Amino acid sequence: MNVKAGFFSMVSLLVLVCSHQTSYAGEPTEAIRGAVNQGVEILQNAKLDSQKQRTQVIDQLRQIVYPLFDFNEMAKRSLGANWRRANPQQQKEFVLTFTALLEKTYADQIDLYNGHKVLYTGESIDGDYAQVDSRIIDKDGQTYSVVYRLHKVDGKWKIYDVIAENISLVNNYRSQFNRVIARSSFDELLKTMKEKAN
Repeated sequence: MNVKAGFFSMVSLLVLVCSHQTSYAGEPTEAIRGAVNQGVEILQNAKLDSQKQRTQVIDQLRQIVYPLFDFNEMAKRSLGANWRRANPQQQKEFVLTFTALLEKTYADQIDLYNGHKVLYTGESIDGDYAQVDSRIIDKDGQTYSVVYRLHKVDGKWKIYDVIAENISLVNNYRSQFNRVIARSSFDELLKTMKEKAN
C-alpha cells in the first residue's frame, strides 16, 4: 500500500471493503462495521459510467461517512500548535477546507473497490477513547493493518484518526501543514488546500 493510499484509506477503507463476522463487537467496532456494510451495498449496486452517477454515489457515501468522523477534531489535531494561533474564523475555514480535501481524495478512489475484505482483530476502550484494530485483505491475499482511533462525542463514537500500516493520517498531515506554514503562512496553506480540494 503506497503512502497516499494509506492516508486516504480513512474513507475508502470504510466504504470500499466487505466486513467479516468477528468476536470483537463492541460499540466502536459496530459503528465502523455499520458504515462499511452500508457503503458496500451502495458500491455493489453503483454505476459509475457518468459524472452524474458518480456524484450520486459520492453523495450517498457522504451521508454514511460524515456522521462517523469528527472532522473538527481531525482538523484541529492535524494543525497541531498552529491551531491555537489561528483566529476563530480561520479555524472554521480550515475545518471546512480540510473536510473538502479529504472528501475529494476519497471520491477520486471509489473505483478502487474490488471485493476487498476487512477483519476486525481487536478493540480497546479507555473511558471516552477507543481503538479498533483491523486488517484489510486485497484480492491477491495481501493484508494491511488499519487502526481506527475514536472518541465519544455527544454519546456517539466518532473517528478522529486512522493509522494505515503504522502511518497516522493526522500526524502525516501535521508534518505537511507545519512545513507549509513554516516557509510561508497559514493563509498560504489554506490557499494550497483549496486548490487541491477543487
